[in-house]
Amino acid sequence: MMNHTHTLSNAALKYLALEDQFGAHNYHPIPVVIEKGEGVYLYDVDGKKYFDFLSGYSAVNQGHCHPAIIKTLQEQASKLTLTSRAFHNNILGEYEKYITSYFGYDKVLPMNTGVEGGETAIKLARRWGYNVKGIPENQAKIIFAEGNFWGRTLAAISSSTDPSSYQGFGPYMPGFGLVPYNDLITLEKAFQDNTVAAFMVEPIQGEAGVVIPTEGYLKGVRDLCTLYNVLFIADEIQTGLARTGKMLACDHENIRPDILILGKALSGGTLPISAVLADNEIMMQIKPGEHGSTYGGNPLACAVAMTSLEVLKSEKMAENAEAMGKLLRSELAKLNSPLIKIIRGRGLLNAIVINHKDPEAAWELCLHLRDEGVLAKPTHGDKIRFAPPLIINEKQILDLSGYVKSGHLDEGNWDNGRAALTLEGRLIADRIVREILL
Repeated sequence: MMNHTHTLSNAALKYLALEDQFGAHNYHPIPVVIEKGEGVYLYDVDGKKYFDFLSGYSAVNQGHCHPAIIKTLQEQASKLTLTSRAFHNNILGEYEKYITSYFGYDKVLPMNTGVEGGETAIKLARRWGYNVKGIPENQAKIIFAEGNFWGRTLAAISSSTDPSSYQGFGPYMPGFGLVPYNDLITLEKAFQDNTVAAFMVEPIQGEAGVVIPTEGYLKGVRDLCTLYNVLFIADEIQTGLARTGKMLACDHENIRPDILILGKALSGGTLPISAVLADNEIMMQIKPGEHGSTYGGNPLACAVAMTSLEVLKSEKMAENAEAMGKLLRSELAKLNSPLIKIIRGRGLLNAIVINHKDPEAAWELCLHLRDEGVLAKPTHGDKIRFAPPLIINEKQILDLSGYVKSGHLDEGNWDNGRAALTLEGRLIADRIVREILL
């Protein structure tokens, strides 16, 4: 019989209780309370050490608290953090030159979060559609791939096919259309509508469970967009910045999107930073006062972003992601677990699909992994992303695979584990009420 060994301490329960009482219940985190991060590891309030297998949804590609990034953060924070865009500062221009040269675009529009980057790209595409393509006013359409995820704003959920994202939040944004992911035939049919301004797509769908398209799909998208005069918007917020074994996931097929959206690891996990890159024909459709943000392009973010990008190159993190990703998938395959239905990934963006009658089995497995010192998070019920920081080495991959093997991947023990988990959940709830809230 399997024993569920993880017991939350009074210290951890205190923090959980505070969140439960005073915070909105808009997330469903794994029950662990983190106090410290270093490299590929996280430490909870009781000092227990864990492998981070999520990397802040790829925001911490460079590893937790990377010394060079933290040094830049501290140095710039001591001098100047914010002017708004009402005034110039001495860092913004340097950053704009650095990142446009880095990725090969004429212009960058700096924002704060990934979803802001998505909204910016849509506004740019619509304005380009009216001014350049000649689409009649208020008729521009943006096409998205089914299964996409790029945030929780009204625009983002209006393009979603996930009921948990959009249900109960209507009315939705007009001018959006959907096509199946990895389907060039349907995409071309959609492009025959001359009011289509852009197609926005994740090169690899992250939140959907690391869904990788067939080889040639991205090139096909590029060719169709060129043929029908439609902008190709690549949402590389999660897939970009060395995560998939290339600097951009689009680089696997050597294609260049018209609009590139970056975020997450652009700060190395220190603060919200996003960027939208495009050439002059697209970017210069936006005039002063028509788009922006108080914090977008602030000097602190600009300084941090330059160091974060430099670290990716100087420490060859794309190359390491490629090599360690192959090793990780190989080690996962060796488990031969009846619970693992599919292993898929590219670089260090990987996922397993759970084979179990329980539609929420992935959640239960993540709790078992937590007990063994591995932190991961399920998505869409039966999928778990395995995406450690890109600094992970061979020894750590091998150590980690051992912990995963110990994570109760035995079908025969599963139901006993569920019972234990259910009991633990009741006990935790009772203790929170009794010891903390009352």
